[in-house]
Amino acid sequence: MKEWNAHERNEDKEVEILDFNDKQKKKRRDKTKTSTRGAKYEQSRHMQTPRKAKNERRTTTRNKEYAIVTYVFLALFICMTGWIIYFMQFKSEDFINNSYNARLAKLSDYTVRGDILANDGTVLATTNVDEAGNETRKYPYGSVFAHAVGYSVNGMSGVELDANYNLLRSNAFILTRIFNEIRDEKNPGDDVVTTLDVSLQQACYDAMGSQDGAAIVIDPATGKILAMVSKPDYDPNTIAQNWDSYVAADSDSTVLLNRATQGLYAPGSTFKIFTLLSYLKQGNDPNAFSYDCNGTFEYNNYAMHCYNNKAHGSENLMDAFGNSCNCAFSNIGLSLDLDAYHKLCQKMLFNQDLPTALKNTAVSKMTLEDGASSSLIMQTAIGQGDTMVSPLHMAMVASAIANNGTLMEPYIIDHTQNESGTIVKQFDATSYGELLSSSDAATLQEYMRFVVTNGTGSVLNSDLYEAYGKTGTAEFSSNKNEDHSWFVGFAKNAEGKQIAVAVVMEGVESGGHYAVPATKKIFDAYFGAY
Repeated sequence: MKEWNAHERNEDKEVEILDFNDKQKKKRRDKTKTSTRGAKYEQSRHMQTPRKAKNERRTTTRNKEYAIVTYVFLALFICMTGWIIYFMQFKSEDFINNSYNARLAKLSDYTVRGDILANDGTVLATTNVDEAGNETRKYPYGSVFAHAVGYSVNGMSGVELDANYNLLRSNAFILTRIFNEIRDEKNPGDDVVTTLDVSLQQACYDAMGSQDGAAIVIDPATGKILAMVSKPDYDPNTIAQNWDSYVAADSDSTVLLNRATQGLYAPGSTFKIFTLLSYLKQGNDPNAFSYDCNGTFEYNNYAMHCYNNKAHGSENLMDAFGNSCNCAFSNIGLSLDLDAYHKLCQKMLFNQDLPTALKNTAVSKMTLEDGASSSLIMQTAIGQGDTMVSPLHMAMVASAIANNGTLMEPYIIDHTQNESGTIVKQFDATSYGELLSSSDAATLQEYMRFVVTNGTGSVLNSDLYEAYGKTGTAEFSSNKNEDHSWFVGFAKNAEGKQIAVAVVMEGVESGGHYAVPATKKIFDAYFGAY
């Protein structure tokens, strides 16, 4: 039996204690190491976070840049697509018909220029080809259709210009074109059928006589131009021979100018249509208007006179319009809000391109703003001052009034057809929209009818039709015997047929003495024949 040794036991205990202490120290060291690693991890993690955020910000920035570039290119694509559609729909024919387009000249090497026809098929322009293949453009009616149909040598004008591409394009039967190709012969170009009426055109031409000026007739329901005359005129059959004299630097000739579409004139009293409309739309009661005309109206040392200083006496608004009283309308002009007056004229197509298929049309001008002098206001109110209009513009206004406020865009080409008469392209009537309200149109119709029944247009009273309009005398020099004579209006018969007209005759006297009788000849010819 082993003896218990206290000393050994104590040593064992000491060893155990030492082992325990070592284990505790090891645990503390491990814990310290763990803590250190955690701290280092946390430190590392916190150190990495800004870098990661920075990278994320860089990525976001790049994504935004890519998005912006994408959107820019998308917008450019949409714009380009829109432009192509717009060009093909509205501008392609203008580009094709451009006189500088070299391809058009090449078409004439393969195509005999087509005919231009009236609305009933009457030939207005044709190409004669002799045995040697020489081509000569012929115009059977000579100067009667000069400005409407135009010319095709030394440049182009009229329908010859507007439909140049159509006349040089051939849609002949395919076998015809093949045979012509085999025989080395030209194909027949397409014919252009216009809206022009031969009888009405002749009536307008005769009505103008030897006076310079213009006459234009429009169908209010469709916008078809039925007649268009400008004088002085020329013979398109001999234009090549006379060209140098027309365009010489020292020449004062204006025969090539189509006054119906490109001429600008002071409108004279025809402008009272707009002054009257503005007065009514600014809330003035027509029944409350009263004016005592003694032939002269003076304001701020500026005097306005009625034609031949005629005293019209006591007038209501209808009388003042029917008598074309300058004094009354000068007084009205001074009462108007000029800004509203100007905006109304803007809506009535002043200071802008006219909505029409015709090329090279003049822009009518009316400028009257706040601060204008009283003398300018008085002049403008009666169609003088700085205001200028084209006959086409005034015919369009008359057309809209006749058509209960809706303006149909004027056009002169009805359709194109191949040599066999098959329609290639139809040009349909296009509505511009409401130029004025139907109630405003009805009001103006009432006033314009009074001009004929009781006023300065009484010559137009007839059993064949009912006429409406406004006369005008526009001063352009100190010589009272060289005024421009105007009539703007429309007429309709019991069957509902109607036409709108604008007639201006240069260097004559009052509208009632010249333009009104000319208009009567036009109305009589049209309604007498239909």
